[in-house]
Amino acid sequence: MMTSIARLLVIVGVILIAAGGLIFLAARIGLPLGRLPGDIRIERGSLTCVIALGTSILLSAILTLVLNLLARFLK
Repeated sequence: MMTSIARLLVIVGVILIAAGGLIFLAARIGLPLGRLPGDIRIERGSLTCVIALGTSILLSAILTLVLNLLARFLK
């Protein structure tokens, strides 16, 4: 039981590290994630609120495509 929980935590950790690395690389190469058309940015004094609708739609479409391709190749 404990080994399966430990294995799951390690896998989740590796996924989070990979996602963080991809976000870091996207920022380094200049992808405007969070600043795409459709993203809402509200600034009032020292408060900034970003609702990344355009970015969310783009990432959802890319992940759907990638996961569908993986599912087809693994079947």
